[in-house]
This record gives sequence, structure tokens and C-alpha cells, in this order.
Amino acid sequence: MVVMGVAGTGKTTVGRLLAARLGLPYAEGDAFHPAGNVAKMSAGHPLDDADRWPWLDAVGEWIRNRAGTGGGVIAASSLKRAYRDRLRAAAPGVVFVHLTGERQLIEERMAARKGHFMPATLLESQFATLEPLQEDELGVSVDVAGSPEEVAERALAALGRMR
Repeated sequence: MVVMGVAGTGKTTVGRLLAARLGLPYAEGDAFHPAGNVAKMSAGHPLDDADRWPWLDAVGEWIRNRAGTGGGVIAASSLKRAYRDRLRAAAPGVVFVHLTGERQLIEERMAARKGHFMPATLLESQFATLEPLQEDELGVSVDVAGSPEEVAERALAALGRMR
């Protein structure tokens, strides 16, 4: 399962909650970025597709390696359909949980977070890049309003309705 969305939606927090509730391992997608990507984002520059391909391949490998072990949960922005297609090529059964919400709420959360390399100034580029899940993609969209626990519960309920 990939917990996706723009920066500040709570991918890490909700992803960890989902993994714990499902008894699955969790991975932080940001940990798969090469140092050059982190430096670029830290400097306030958005990544382009060429920057993202190696990162997506590493995330896809982690997902693929979980396929025979019962699965896993990873937080990874996966903003474009092409990025999700690349992950699906590595692991065809991957399910996406798209965290969505009001822009003002996401901006407030992004401004309040501490210790993350992604500056709030890049949020605009994230929204500009975002291509929401399409009907033919395996996944659910979940609003991020409320507590992380409420968001995780809504995600689990939506995933349950998929079956």
C-alpha cells in the first residue's frame, strides 16, 4: 500500500497508523531519495521527472519485495499517474491511499511541521504536479480533516469497501 499525496497531508503519520493497524511493516518513502534529491528540495527546488525515476524505482523495489510477505505500507507522494504506473509496473497489486484536503489546512500543517527537509515553498509545485487517482486505479481518496487516527479509520473503511 502506498500512502500518497502532496507534502503536509500526513502521509508518514497516517501510513504508520495504517501499518500498525494492519500488522504490516512501514517504510518512509523519503528515505529512498538519493542525497541529491534531498539537497535539491532542501534548497527550495522542485524535483523533475528525471530526479524522481531512480527514487520511484527504489520505492517500487521495496513494494515488490513485500509482495510475497503479506505486504507493507510506504509513504510516497506518487503525485503523477506516470509515477503510480511505474510503481504498478514493479508491483502490479499495489493499492494507493490518496490523502486529500483543503489547501489552507495543508498549508497550515506544512507551516507547523518541524525538522523536515521539504520547505513549505514547494507546496505550490506539489499541487501543480498532482494528478489525483483515476477511476481505473486501485485505491481510495481520503480527506485529511480531523485527527490522524480519524483519517486512518476513514482510510481503512474505504479500503474495506473496495473488496
